[in-house]
Amino acid sequence: MNHKYAIIAALGVAVLSGGAIAQSDALMQIPVEVRSGSYVLDPAHGKITWSIDHMGFSTYVGQFTDVAATLDLDVRNPAASTLSATIDTDSVGTLNDQLDSHLRTADFLDTANFPQAQFAATSIRLIDRDSAAITGNLTLRGVTRPVTIEADFNQAGINPVDQKYTLGFDGETTIKRSDFGINYGLPMLGDEVTLNLEAEFKLNETANGN
Repeated sequence: MNHKYAIIAALGVAVLSGGAIAQSDALMQIPVEVRSGSYVLDPAHGKITWSIDHMGFSTYVGQFTDVAATLDLDVRNPAASTLSATIDTDSVGTLNDQLDSHLRTADFLDTANFPQAQFAATSIRLIDRDSAAITGNLTLRGVTRPVTIEADFNQAGINPVDQKYTLGFDGETTIKRSDFGINYGLPMLGDEVTLNLEAEFKLNETANGN
């Protein structure tokens, strides 16, 4: 009887191990194994979180939830890759309606006159196996300035929910809002704004001929 249970247990371990191996094969964490091609940001899993010093008392955090982006990825030649993004400035949110309304005024984002911010990469340089420096131009309130995003690759593979090939990475950069003409509250409110990006890109199977 004990021998019988031992065999069943062994089979169970084999099945579970096989599933784990299959999952590992499907989700690549080695950038060179990621598929090249045209990607589109999943709007449900892409946002920009920003943080700013609030008079030295705290770090205030908000986000932009309406972000669109495209990535043309050349894994063998990352420098040939391109990335562009558009941010709906009206999507700024802090969970405080009064503050959100103020951020949309001319004191800050002036969303009535500048409803969008844009980023266009000019170079993508590998730092190590799973991180890259993405340099490009950020246009905010009609002013364009160069910025560099430090991006970390998470993983890529078939998303088990929608069965689409997905590429995920996080990124961070810091800008000075005064460089873009946003001077309200200086110096009590911090000039430096840290931007954190979370992105899941879906491979455009049609564009890649699949």
